[in-house]
Amino acid sequence: MENIRDLVLKIGKKAKNASHLMAGATTEQKNEALNLLAELLDKERENIKEENKKDLELAKKNNLGAAKIDRLTLSDKVIDSMIKGCKEVAALPDPIGAIESMWKRPNGLLVGRMRIPLGVIGMIYESRPNVTIDAGILCIKASNAVILRGGSEAFNSNMVLADLFSKALDKAHLPKDAVQLIPTTDREAVREMLKLEEYIDVIIPRGGEGLIRAVVEGAKMPVLKHYKGVCHIYVDEDVDIDKAVDIIYNAKVQRPGVCNALECLLVHEKIAPLLLPKVGEKLGEAGVLFKADDNAIKYLKKWAEPATPEDFGYEFLELKMAVKVVSSQDEAQEHIRMYGSNHTEAILTNNHQRAMKFLKEVDASLVLVNASTRFNDGGELGLGAEIGISTSKLHAYGPMGVKELTSTKFVAFGDGQVRV
Repeated sequence: MENIRDLVLKIGKKAKNASHLMAGATTEQKNEALNLLAELLDKERENIKEENKKDLELAKKNNLGAAKIDRLTLSDKVIDSMIKGCKEVAALPDPIGAIESMWKRPNGLLVGRMRIPLGVIGMIYESRPNVTIDAGILCIKASNAVILRGGSEAFNSNMVLADLFSKALDKAHLPKDAVQLIPTTDREAVREMLKLEEYIDVIIPRGGEGLIRAVVEGAKMPVLKHYKGVCHIYVDEDVDIDKAVDIIYNAKVQRPGVCNALECLLVHEKIAPLLLPKVGEKLGEAGVLFKADDNAIKYLKKWAEPATPEDFGYEFLELKMAVKVVSSQDEAQEHIRMYGSNHTEAILTNNHQRAMKFLKEVDASLVLVNASTRFNDGGELGLGAEIGISTSKLHAYGPMGVKELTSTKFVAFGDGQVRV
């Protein structure tokens, strides 16, 4: 029987060969593959749900939490979203081969930058089988090959989705090995994958902080990552209260177990007496428990308990939220500097000057004015889909779509020039 090391090495070699073929793929071929995949996802919907059911039954047997089971579930709505993602990414402009910012040297040499694929992407992720599709379609559109290693809890779901991808690529006359799933749940496969610096150009981990730190520690190649999403909303004194309550509710309650959910609410002391009772009532009735500081707890009453120092800077990923009353925007921004994770931050205000100050000074991969933190998502920002969110600034910062899975190389056009 083939050992794990040989299995992963073979996959790495196939991916490298496929990446060379993908570099010459036409836009029409890539779009055809994505549209064929959309058709297969719809046609094989019941089969996908049957395989997903196996994973869900095992997850419940193993007492996985509600948030993980939610991320694991391939409902009709999620499948529809994957189909939509395929079509949207197919409709995006193809960045490969585009020559950007060309300039002329005094000797007449034309110099520019051409957008190129990264090569082979390694994707390590937990729970969400829809990532198999999101990662694959973005990598294909950007002419990359991708090696996928999903979590053991989603093994059956990932296998059926990866098989559909192979069929779509083959029908579009593209290399089937451009999208490969490592067909084992053995954790040794991850360790071996992280050693393949000769074959994998970049690793993207997507999951809990523990997984991401383990990947960063073990990887021999660059890693694009974010550790956690400690997202804040600061409510300025000059604000539309009803609009603010709706935004806060959406940011915390719509889907609390994701990295762009609100984890800490900062409220200006002048608006706190008017805003916080309404926040308490609406979110409290939805099941939110507030971890409130001394100045906030009196307004949140039965829905709150005293905050501990550990509650600030904590990613709850459930219906819990830290709340703090601040005396100024500067205090709010200092709190974000201390406890934020460079993921998503928002200000709610009617004051343009304060909004612009917040946008300029707050460091995060997405900074919003008068909108929910839940918008830090590739699909919501118009990227079609995302392979992950990067909070490291080198190469990519924020949701990573097609363009973020490319690089550039210098190109030059001459007419006999020689260096003197």
